[in-house]
Amino acid sequence: MPVQAATAPGSTASSDKSFIDKTYAKVFWRLVPFLMLCYIVAYLDRVNVGFAKLQMSKELGFSETAYGLGAGIFFLGYFLFEVPSNIILHRVGARVWIARIMITWGLISGAFVFVNSEASFYAMRFLLGLAEAGFYPGVILYVTSWFPSHRRARVITVFMAAIPVSGVFGNPLSGWIMDTFHETHGLSGWQWMFLLEAVPAVLVGIAVLLYLDNRPAEAKWLDTAERQVLERDIAAEERTKTDSPHSLATVFRNGRVWFMSLIYFLFVAGQYGLAFWVPTIVKASGIQGNFNIGLVSAIPFLVATVVMVALGRSADHFRERRWHLIVPALIGAVGFTVSASSTDTVVAIAALSVAAGGVLACSPLFWSLPTAFLSGAGAAAGIALINSVGNLAGFAGPYAIGALRDYTGSTAAGMYVLAVTLVLGAACVFAVPPRLVNK
Repeated sequence: MPVQAATAPGSTASSDKSFIDKTYAKVFWRLVPFLMLCYIVAYLDRVNVGFAKLQMSKELGFSETAYGLGAGIFFLGYFLFEVPSNIILHRVGARVWIARIMITWGLISGAFVFVNSEASFYAMRFLLGLAEAGFYPGVILYVTSWFPSHRRARVITVFMAAIPVSGVFGNPLSGWIMDTFHETHGLSGWQWMFLLEAVPAVLVGIAVLLYLDNRPAEAKWLDTAERQVLERDIAAEERTKTDSPHSLATVFRNGRVWFMSLIYFLFVAGQYGLAFWVPTIVKASGIQGNFNIGLVSAIPFLVATVVMVALGRSADHFRERRWHLIVPALIGAVGFTVSASSTDTVVAIAALSVAAGGVLACSPLFWSLPTAFLSGAGAAAGIALINSVGNLAGFAGPYAIGALRDYTGSTAAGMYVLAVTLVLGAACVFAVPPRLVNK
């Protein structure tokens, strides 16, 4: 067969650019849309608490600080189990472990229907973080088994476009569920929202078991030549990662890994400050009705989807990583600042859209930095450590905004703090040596 001949020693098919591009396109369309679906479900179940707040806080008597603490405590559980989870995934394979993660968090998310106090709210958010820990860094690690670094920014960006897409569809959906099902069979709208939005996580988790392959060697949907292209490219890249730590102990002693954790912390603070508080900010601007709030809240995420995908393609095309992070971070800071200082609804929503485009583009583009030098077991532990430390900002950010809102009566001070974190993140990225990441 021609394909078999193409893989013989000395053949040229596996080095033919057209064949290589078609192979990676095939892998992209097989894996990335499905992984994106998984993350849409994950992110919706993680941040729909922002919509639940519109009813739940009043019914259960939560202060702004109590809500911010509950929203953020998710990340304490996430932090504790992140590194162990990714190490387990590295050993048992992505297919089984990602399925386990999704099914577990779906069941816990549905159990939010039983929340009736601050203590139970905190406990359930903590357990949800434990259950979901390892999903996101596990997918990042999984992607490194299929795509070399110069093709990875676009892949990770499209995967992480799930964040704004979940906002585009999830915000109106959450508002509609809360308005439509409120007091049906004795349950409030926010309880129905948690229950109904938990179902896809369980179903998609089961689908993971049937659909994903752990590595190219197991992919029956690839022919021999295609598998050899992927394995050759990944092996060649691994040989260049001479600076990678190779064990859990060396990862924890590696200053470069901790510096990456700091950068990610600063960007994540902006990301979750936006995600958890957009419905409240939109409502404060004068928009009435949960469904209408959902529609308006979707606008910044729609803008962010376009920006993320465009910047990911550009970063891969030019093989440039630093300025593709610095510029959107600074633009996001401007967006937060203008949104906080404006009293005009249209201007505030437009500024939030600018902030969303900037801050949400930072997270996927960031991952082309550490994955450019981490490999093997060091990558499993390093990616998980960076993600877990960085996501502590998901605890600190919402809690700080809630406390500042209680203290000042406004979200403006919190928005200014988020703008400062993005500027600091941009400064840290500027300090990263170009030779290390521009691959």
